Amino acid sequence: MTIAIGDQVPDLTLKANSGKETSLSDYRGKYVVLYFYPKDMTPGCTTEACDFRDNYESFKELDAVILGVSPDPVKRHEKFIEKHDLPFELLADEENELAEEFGVWKLKKNFGKEYMGIERSTFVIDKDGKLMNEWRKVRVKGHVEEALEYLRENTQ
Repeated sequence: MTIAIGDQVPDLTLKANSGKETSLSDYRGKYVVLYFYPKDMTPGCTTEACDFRDNYESFKELDAVILGVSPDPVKRHEKFIEKHDLPFELLADEENELAEEFGVWKLKKNFGKEYMGIERSTFVIDKDGKLMNEWRKVRVKGHVEEALEYLRENTQ
């Protein structure tokens, strides 16, 4: 069972790169752009994170916060943030709890091997904690601009 548009999002608590415990409810009153990605320091994930970084101020102007989520531990997130100067928090979902709640922890295939992993996805959560929109099976190129445009059109 995955969350559907209009549903209240689950309020799990995860460790952020800062080491503090973070819950989605901490951001009530703001829009949340929650993006799930497979792994820090990989080419596609780095491109996506840097695209969010480069558009950070535009999201902020729309009263939106960006949160990245992957199964990587806090220490790896800290290195990723430092290396690419990311201005937003990354959450460590090491047990894949949040990924499972959003239905993005999936069986994947690569070079003939099957394994469980994150399906790159982005979710926009409204100021009351309800799911506004989702993009599943995201292709990195142009995606951040698409999410930003969605917010521009639906939050004014």
